[in-house]
Amino acid sequence: MELTTILLFATAAVASLFMAWVIGAGSSGATPFAPAVGANAISTMKAAFLVGLLGFAGAVTQGASVSEAVGRGLVEGVTLPTAGVIVVLLLGAGLMAIGIYTGYPIATAFTVTGSVIGVGFALGGDPAWGKYAEIGAVWVLTPFVGGGIAYGLASILPRPDVPEDVSVPILAGIVGIVVANLEFSFCSSVGGTLAAAGATLVPIDGAAATVAISISSGAVAAAVVRWDVGRDQIGGLRRFVISLGALVAFSAGASQVGLAVGPLFPLLEDLPTVSPIAVLFGGGVGILVGSWTSAPRMIKSISQEYASLGPRRSISTLVPSFLIAQTAVLLGVPVSFNEIIVSAIVGSGAAVAGSAGVSPRKLGYTVAAWLGSFVLAFGLGYGSMLLLAR
Repeated sequence: MELTTILLFATAAVASLFMAWVIGAGSSGATPFAPAVGANAISTMKAAFLVGLLGFAGAVTQGASVSEAVGRGLVEGVTLPTAGVIVVLLLGAGLMAIGIYTGYPIATAFTVTGSVIGVGFALGGDPAWGKYAEIGAVWVLTPFVGGGIAYGLASILPRPDVPEDVSVPILAGIVGIVVANLEFSFCSSVGGTLAAAGATLVPIDGAAATVAISISSGAVAAAVVRWDVGRDQIGGLRRFVISLGALVAFSAGASQVGLAVGPLFPLLEDLPTVSPIAVLFGGGVGILVGSWTSAPRMIKSISQEYASLGPRRSISTLVPSFLIAQTAVLLGVPVSFNEIIVSAIVGSGAAVAGSAGVSPRKLGYTVAAWLGSFVLAFGLGYGSMLLLAR
């Protein structure tokens, strides 16, 4: 193998680690536990510590699908060269760093997707219209679906005719069923999910066993939460918020690591000694370090400046966030956790306090930053690659 190839790959790997660090410091490290911090369920520093560990776990066990999509699914007919990968990662990380410095959550998915498509088009690649349709649908529907579910939950939870020792356990049961059916790399040999793995241990054949395990998982989760809320309502609600934040943090690592290491995947064809798992591991470490070192600033920004969150609003925010995040992981679609969380916060805030529950000025700047970051990343990626190709 030529020394030049090794050096270029090493440079791309360093850029990827930097990108992973920025993700951990920004979107992946800040958004999952921001509602829990806003609800005073956990301190900012503890949230940053936990989100780092959980993001690392999600990156290693669920990060492959989005990584493949970012690395190979956004542009057809071309493979990004090492120089193009470096451009993509530096542009994405640079724009994210600006967002962290200014306190505005620029969406990583928008910047990386825009720069990958821009670089690919500059190299003569063709649009991947099918993938763009999936990505566009998720991006456009997320505010409506996430915000709508959050609005509905925030409207129901405080009602006296819907006791919280009933409504919250039902939500816990739904989440438990979903968790049982998440796909993990370590379960690939036994069906891919915890429910499928558990089905191999019961004397029932076929889909009935998986359904039974799934329902049992939901029932256990509901029973535990009902017992906890029944003995200590406020404490139980806060502990449920922390559990949901942990699931969202795990999902964030699974999704966001693909934005950092996905561009490296095409380069692995020339480096067969480097496995995709090793690349995911490295990305997970970068996210962990970023969360531990720099996430608190963004956590405070989201939890305090967008809305004043209590335990019920936090539950209303985190449940749809978890469901949307895992849907995106399943589809292999790069998704913005800033968009997911902020949309849910706005939906729950509208249900509780109307327009007074959110900051329109901050929200407007955030939406403008999302759209602008995609357009800017596309333009910079396209222009930079044209200059390098001369």
